[in-house]
Amino acid sequence: MLAHHVLFWLKADTTEDQKAAFRIGLEGLEAIETVEAFHIGTPAPIDRAVVDTTYSFSLILFFSDLEGHDVYQVHDLHKAFLDEFRGLFEKVIIYDAH
Repeated sequence: MLAHHVLFWLKADTTEDQKAAFRIGLEGLEAIETVEAFHIGTPAPIDRAVVDTTYSFSLILFFSDLEGHDVYQVHDLHKAFLDEFRGLFEKVIIYDAH
């Protein structure tokens, strides 16, 4: 199993309509055939020094293996998502774990 966790910080001037479209775009990534499990989130209201709540969206994808992840990376749906929404990103951090 491989977990692919992506944290997105959207630009400060991102509108609510753009955020809604961004979330729909994230939801579309679930259709990629190698995605085993999927979660989209926003920061939970937890106030602890070790919890980062500065990001805009969290995406966690699970793949059965590294090959499934590699298929996802070059998939047309993933590339289309990036082409459409990368202009909204202020910052992106990815954590991959197996």
